[in-house]
Amino acid sequence: MRAITATLSPTLSAELALSASDLGLLAAGYFLGFALPQLLLGNWLDRYGPRRVIVGFLALAVIGCVAFALANSFAGLLAARVLTGMGVAALTGFRRWLSAPTLLRVNSWMLMTGSLGMVAATLPVQWLLPLIGWRGLFWWLALLLLLVMALLWWRVPNWTDGRRAAAPPTAAVINYREIARHPFFRQMVPIGFVNYGGMVAVQTLWAGPWMVQVAGESPERAAFGLFAINLLMLVTFWLWGLTSPMLVRRGLSAERLIAWGLPVSLLVLLAIVALGERAGWPMWALFCVSSTLVSLAQPAVAQALPPEAAGRALSAYNLVIFSGIFCVQWAIGLAVDGLIALGWDTATSFRGAVALFGLCGMAAYAVFLVRYRRLSPRRPS
Repeated sequence: MRAITATLSPTLSAELALSASDLGLLAAGYFLGFALPQLLLGNWLDRYGPRRVIVGFLALAVIGCVAFALANSFAGLLAARVLTGMGVAALTGFRRWLSAPTLLRVNSWMLMTGSLGMVAATLPVQWLLPLIGWRGLFWWLALLLLLVMALLWWRVPNWTDGRRAAAPPTAAVINYREIARHPFFRQMVPIGFVNYGGMVAVQTLWAGPWMVQVAGESPERAAFGLFAINLLMLVTFWLWGLTSPMLVRRGLSAERLIAWGLPVSLLVLLAIVALGERAGWPMWALFCVSSTLVSLAQPAVAQALPPEAAGRALSAYNLVIFSGIFCVQWAIGLAVDGLIALGWDTATSFRGAVALFGLCGMAAYAVFLVRYRRLSPRRPS
């Protein structure tokens, strides 16, 4: 759902005459929709549990897919993507059902299954386009979502059916203001917004146009590159799931791993800008893989707050991440169009836009590092 626009970008751009900023806004509309209901969802998830809330919201995603298939204008496509994003916005459960040592593993393997979906959004979509068209693809996605709704209603337990019971009525209520003031939450905000948001923005859109517009690849070769990137991401999340419990037992917390490893992705981004047309899918794969460290922040935020606030804590951090994806994804498109308007050629404009994103990523990492060093003496080693 989130990655299909990267593969369809050449087709949609040609059929509807979309500019880079239009394409960025269209892809980002999904993440805007995801971000909009997060704060309400946190309360509903904690109160009613994921089965009822997720299944109810997925109905919006079905309507969004149908609307996308029927749309004949950019405004119609954008509204449909926002509605689809709202429909898949609910996600929680692990913090209550599973023990703390397995949270990082389960989160990584959940992202691995997401990468499997992104793999399906590359070459398979490119192969199906001549057969059923991009509108037909969204009719099939609507049908698949209906099957998912049925499966979730059948298999997902209620809060009280899991290994951990719901919080008692007398438990202290933690509101969003307290979550936003939590030192650990604030520490993770900059990298969640810029670095995590940027990784997903590249993976779900901008790696594809770069390969076509800068590296000179055909849409078919770009689809293969996206396939390879997402396959490597799948393997990476699988490996994180295998190793993260062992790393935690050895005292390597999520924030320490991020502090040590995130600069690698920034160096790769610098190399991509320097290489320009010689930076194909392997470099973008290396950037995405080296950025996966920041995904450890999500379960770490959930662990930093009590289980009864898990839905609100994850929803608040999801709001940060998906607002970041929306802003970065659209901003890169705006930067490309802006630099073209100044007289730069397309390839150089893409390099300039990615360089600006890299500078923002460095600034976000610097803010994280200052707060990490300030808080680390308070943490047990």
